[in-house]
Amino acid sequence: MTAVEDNAIKPDLRDPAVVMRLFRLGSFHQSRLSFMRILTRRMKREAWRFDCPVFDISDNGVGQAVYSAHGPERSYSLVAFAHDLPADQRSDRVIATAWDCTFALFDGVPTAADIARLSQNVPLQEAGRVTGSELSVSRANRSVRLWEHVVSRLAAGSQPDLQQIEAVGYLMRTTAVYGSGKLGAADRGMIAGRAEFAAPFQVEMLSVFLTRAFVRDLVQHMADRRARAAGGQAARLGPLIARRLGVGNSTGLGMAPFLLNHPVLFSNWVAAREIALQRVRGVQTARAAEIATFHDLYARSRISVAKWHSDHPAQRERLAALQADIDRITARLSDVGLAVVQPWDDLYQWGAATLSVEGQEWLVSLLLEPYGDLVDDLADTLPADNTATFRIAGAMTVACLRDVLWDI
Repeated sequence: MTAVEDNAIKPDLRDPAVVMRLFRLGSFHQSRLSFMRILTRRMKREAWRFDCPVFDISDNGVGQAVYSAHGPERSYSLVAFAHDLPADQRSDRVIATAWDCTFALFDGVPTAADIARLSQNVPLQEAGRVTGSELSVSRANRSVRLWEHVVSRLAAGSQPDLQQIEAVGYLMRTTAVYGSGKLGAADRGMIAGRAEFAAPFQVEMLSVFLTRAFVRDLVQHMADRRARAAGGQAARLGPLIARRLGVGNSTGLGMAPFLLNHPVLFSNWVAAREIALQRVRGVQTARAAEIATFHDLYARSRISVAKWHSDHPAQRERLAALQADIDRITARLSDVGLAVVQPWDDLYQWGAATLSVEGQEWLVSLLLEPYGDLVDDLADTLPADNTATFRIAGAMTVACLRDVLWDI
């Protein structure tokens, strides 16, 4: 266990008046308590298996595929439909009616009849309907800038240009990932009791995780077919480049009204992060392995931040401030080091007085990294059971409901 002494002075939690400000909340960075990382830790811990029982895609990228994830008790499958979408129909608007790919996350492994049923509904998205056997519905469009570049370069036997990969970062981006009863899919209450879905948004994260695998296979498939038609052989997408490719997200605007309607849930998320920070700040002495982990991830994250870019003036200003903060942290680590009492609290307190808000929150996420044994259990505190407070009174008459709303 980490060296936290019983008689140590426990740092106070940060003041909500400081934390709960939009500018600071918008400066939070991914951490050990991020939803996708909770999912991938579970996959590794439980040795989940993955396979692709169906991949029926034509030379021009049209067809269907199934990607299955097998956990210790249950299996889940992404059912993917690929379409030949004309460029003039490609739109990131939520009101679009056609997409390059559409998906459903199926509870189990689908039969041919399940796939046939989904093929008549999932490509329609809002105009279609799914059932309680589906846990999420989503859609995605190809990157206009990157998709053709990657296909053509691989088909010609070479790797994509790394600068173009880093400028975009994804081959497809979602324009919606729907769950919790949307379009007839299973309601959250139907699956909340499953350990793998207890934490928030695990269904959606699993869908995106499998989507990423499908997209990489699809671009390789289309490059292979193009090369074969030309009498050649396509290159395999290099693993280092493949690791740089994520799944883009259009806007995430739906999260704003969701958070307004789920204040307890949002409070749990922020509280878990704050308690994690408090625990790490209370560590009396950093062990050599913990210091080494911090320095390693600090160096890697510093390289990553150096590659971030934006065309938006306000975001460019924030990135410049973060770069300057990282230089300050580097100098601080060189001058003072971590061989002090409560080193993480010392570093945090210095950062709170010295760095921009963006730099402070970047540092907070890094402080948590060496201490999975202290903070990972807080993932269990993220969910919120709203059933008691938000149960619908089915016996209420319309007249009574009208009176209640009128009083409000």
